[in-house]
Order: sequence, then C-alpha cells, then structure tokens
Amino acid sequence: MRNTTLTPMRWLFAFMMLVLVLPLQAHAQTQSPEAMVRENVNALMGEIEGKREYYANHMGELETLVDNSLEGVADFRYIGASVMGSYFRNATPEQRSRFANVFRQTLIDTYARGLVTFDYRELRVLNNQRGQRYEDQASVDMEVVANNGQVYPVSYSLRLSDNEWRVVNVIVNGINLGLTFRNQFDQAMRENNRDYDAVIRGWAPEIGVDELEQGGDA
Repeated sequence: MRNTTLTPMRWLFAFMMLVLVLPLQAHAQTQSPEAMVRENVNALMGEIEGKREYYANHMGELETLVDNSLEGVADFRYIGASVMGSYFRNATPEQRSRFANVFRQTLIDTYARGLVTFDYRELRVLNNQRGQRYEDQASVDMEVVANNGQVYPVSYSLRLSDNEWRVVNVIVNGINLGLTFRNQFDQAMRENNRDYDAVIRGWAPEIGVDELEQGGDA
C-alpha cells in the first residue's frame, strides 16, 4: 500500500482539490452556488467520515468513488485548457484530450490518498458571500479551521456550463491553484524544449507546503 502520511497543509490541499472537482449537479435555477458548495462539502465528508481507515486500506475503492463523481460533470477540457494556457492553441486535439485525462488522473490518485488523512476542527461556508459580477461566474468563500486553531480561507471559482454550476478553480490561503498549475506547465514546457508529449508524460503538479502555509495575495 502507498504511504498515506501527509503534512497538515498537504491534507488541506488534498481536500480542497477534491472539492474543486466535486459534481455540482443541481441546476442553476433551483440552487445557488453557495448552497451547492455547502451541500457537496457536507456530502463528501459524510461519505468519508467513519470510513477513513477502511478507505486507507482500500484505496482503489476510494479512487473509484472519486472517479465516478467526476463522470460527466467536471469540465476537464476547460480546466486543462486553462492550465495549458498559451500552449493550448498549438497542442493537437489528441494532446489536449490526453492532458485533460492525465490531469484528472493525478487528482484522483494523489488527492484521494490525502482525503483519508485530512484532519480539521471545522469546515464552514461563509454566510456573507460576495455578489456575482457576471451571471455565468460566481465565487464561494469558506474557511477551514485546523485543530491548532489556524484558519485557512478558501475561495472557489464557479462557471455556469450547460445550466449547471461547476467549480473550475480554487484559491487556498491566497494561493491561486489554477494559476500555480499554469506556471508549472509553462516551466515544464520550457525545460523540455516545448515537447508536449514529454510534459504530459511527466505531469506531476505540486504545491509547496511552505508556500501554502505562508499564503499569498491572490
């Protein structure tokens, strides 16, 4: 079995990345983005709570659970294009599709392991949310309170697609994860002489623990 020992900030990162791709299935007319995030956070933790030891020893089942939740609801073409940034235009359709699949699998594999060890005191979706600037875009703010009392702000960016809200980015403690991944993709392209296939084969996104703990100003 793989090692599931993660630092507290990697627990947080793992949890937030999984919530990023949760299936927000309710239609826009019947449920607000805030209500959907709140519902999905509660549903995910309800599924895992009391079963962490089981899932830690049956990672295949947990990965299947996460994978099934993504089927047909997460816009990985949009997320993949955003992470590829300016390189998306010159990538072949096959490379775009392959990167989206690789990106999806890295989330399932890496962060499913983090989910079973994530520890916290409280998760709270804030009652006072920012107003929407555009009808098809929204943000939902919440806080994660660690066992030591440290509060980590989290902000989800949502996009309305086919009459459903889907989370497409997340900012954890001021660190814009989508932008961080885009920068990592750009760096990998530079280091590999813009060899798309090599970058896709070696894709392994990572956020430094120190960076998350110190926070940013996104």
